[in-house]
Amino acid sequence: MIAQSSETQWPDKVNLFGLDVSVVDYDRACEKVIKAAQQKQPAVVSCHAAHAVVTFSGDKELRDMANQFQMITPDGQPVRWAMNWLHRTKLRDRVYGPELMRRVCSAAAEQGVKIFLYGGASVEALDQLETKLEENHPGIDIAGKFSPPFRELTDSERADVLRQIADSGAQIVFIGLGCPKQDIFAFKNRNEIQGVQMCVGAAFDFHAGAKKMAPRWMQATGTEWIFRLVQEPGRLWKRYLVTNSQFVWRVVKQTLFGKPKSQDKSVQGADEPA
Repeated sequence: MIAQSSETQWPDKVNLFGLDVSVVDYDRACEKVIKAAQQKQPAVVSCHAAHAVVTFSGDKELRDMANQFQMITPDGQPVRWAMNWLHRTKLRDRVYGPELMRRVCSAAAEQGVKIFLYGGASVEALDQLETKLEENHPGIDIAGKFSPPFRELTDSERADVLRQIADSGAQIVFIGLGCPKQDIFAFKNRNEIQGVQMCVGAAFDFHAGAKKMAPRWMQATGTEWIFRLVQEPGRLWKRYLVTNSQFVWRVVKQTLFGKPKSQDKSVQGADEPA
């Protein structure tokens, strides 16, 4: 389990179907990340929309792993609505991975915090992301980047990557591998990386310009899924048909019966960008 420093008080969490999700807004989430990064405190932060909440809450191993993270933000509006409904958290907005990444990058550029980029569909895509971040956040210090192969790293490859991150002096490592691959990577390396690992899903594609984000009004009303489904129907139809339906059903069950004792059944549709 990751030890939490007394110097950084991470936000409280509430239980959604067995998964502990943080009660947090953008300002506080960004503040905590930057503070921990400046002190090089090992921490894992992940952004979970409804798909990720269902995936992790439905698999005991993933759930136990994620419940050790310092912060899991309510990435999707349905997650925020569920938290407000079930726990009266009174959250006024979600904490969306791409937007949180944007704000953290701005703060990092202003305060001289070094970042590392891990993920991306290809070396070229990662280069494009680096270029866009430098254009949009003048002064940002991208200390290093690495685009991994589409398979699990060998022990020697993992050691090389960890050495690159350590040698770069990075204080924040953004990870864009898809859910739950990115979370598993962060968890495995939680004791080796002296800084904050942020699992941000499809944020790499959005900020690199490879994919378009939904209009703000669709994000605010929880209809972003329609925009993304039109863009990628072949990849996303099962997610929205299956996992989002399961999310609604689990909200109903927790409303009627309270916190679940256990949910050990695995959920399909993993290893996808959030």
